[in-house]
This record gives sequence, C-alpha cells and structure tokens, in this order.
Amino acid sequence: MSEPTRAEVCAAAIADAFADDGEIFASPMGMLPMLGVRLAKLTSNPDLVISDGESLFLAGVPPLFAKADVVEGWIPFRKVFDIVANGPRHVMMGATQVDRHGNQNISAIGDFDRPTRQLLGSRGAPGNTVNNRTSYWVPRHSPRVFVEAVDVVSGVGPRRAAAAGPAAARYNDIHRIVTDLAVLDVKGADDTVRLLSVHPGVSVDEVRAATGFELEVPAEVPETRSPTAEELVLVREVLDPRTLRDREVKPVVREATS
Repeated sequence: MSEPTRAEVCAAAIADAFADDGEIFASPMGMLPMLGVRLAKLTSNPDLVISDGESLFLAGVPPLFAKADVVEGWIPFRKVFDIVANGPRHVMMGATQVDRHGNQNISAIGDFDRPTRQLLGSRGAPGNTVNNRTSYWVPRHSPRVFVEAVDVVSGVGPRRAAAAGPAAARYNDIHRIVTDLAVLDVKGADDTVRLLSVHPGVSVDEVRAATGFELEVPAEVPETRSPTAEELVLVREVLDPRTLRDREVKPVVREATS
C-alpha cells in the first residue's frame, strides 16, 4: 500500500479530534471534516451520531456525498438549534482567520464599518463556541489565516469567553485546530494557540513561518500520526474512492524510510 498523502494524514487527525466524544452529534462543515468524522465513526468512536449535513440522521456511514443508505431519524435545520442549545454536539468549522487567542473570523476582512471583503457572516459561530465543543479545519495554513487579532470575532475563544462571564465561558471548548501542516489547540499560556504536532514532512520552523503570531511551541513536538492500514483502506476504498480529498489538500506523499 502506498504511503499516506497529506490529506489522509489530515483526515486521521480530524478523526482523532472526535475520538473521545462518545455519543454526541458530530457536525463537520466541509469535505475533509466530513471524511474525518466518518472515519472516526468507523474506527475510534462508533457512538458518534452523524447526519447527511442536510436533514437526516444516518445509521450507516456512506461515502462522501453519496445518498444515505440507512436513515436513523430526521434532523431539519430548525431542530439543530435544539441540539446547539442542549449541548451534546461537536462542530468542526472552517476559519478565514484565527488569532493567537483562538478567536475565529468568517464574517469580513478589514474595518468592520467598511470591510474590504464580505464573507459568510457570523452564522452559527457565536452559538457554537459558547454552547458546544468546537474545532476548526484550515486547509491552507498561512499568516493570512493565523493572525495576531481577527478583524471580526465570529467564533469566541476562551479568553474572550471568560471576559464575557459564566454564560459564555461555561461550555466554551475550542478543542482542536487541524491544518494542512499541523495540529494545534488553545491551551497555551494565557489561553493562546499551542502547537501539538506537525504532519509528516513538515518542520516546526515551517509552521512558525506560516503563523502570523508567536506560537507556543513545546520543547518536544511529536509528528502527527499516520493513518493505520485499516484507516487507509476505509478512506481509499469505502469513504472516498473518488479521491475528492485531494481537491482540498494537495497530495504530499511521505517518503518511505528504509
């Protein structure tokens, strides 16, 4: 079997982010998050509750963007808000910007009164980050994404949540930030972004250079684990046989070691 690609390493890292959740509603937003969540469902956390991203809870685990084979229940958009408020949910969102304190921006770039770029808007980010475990997926790790301070706070980091009071801080849990280069969290000193691991073939210096703020880096930084043989079979033959994952993360094959 060929060595895992960067996209496959990212899928396994995303699966690991959901591994200890138990029976909870997984809400992945985007192709790689969906792949990682379905991989977790088939391996480390079979209790995960997954949906088709539209209106159905799934009993089976179909390939990406395939028609649901076994339907377990109905989850129209209005019912999602009941789960958001109730709490048993882990959402993985995208992020146009993330700052050193884990605040996320998907709203606008530039001055708030006259932005240079209009984005999605805050949408569910504020509610997600104060009610549910929240992780972020960044397919292009760069200083344009990882900035000292976001232009607009859409998703709330732990420091800002604490400043807002118990109602915002009690359930705030920015769990993981997975990128095409590394895995990070927001448990550094003073609630700052911390490097947890670098993907195979990536150096700590590369991650530092691609981050627009001073990143907390432990003395020893491990390598992100590669997918197991079982996981590679599931990704390549069951979940994503059309190799859609490579559209989101350019293939970077790890060189074989002797």
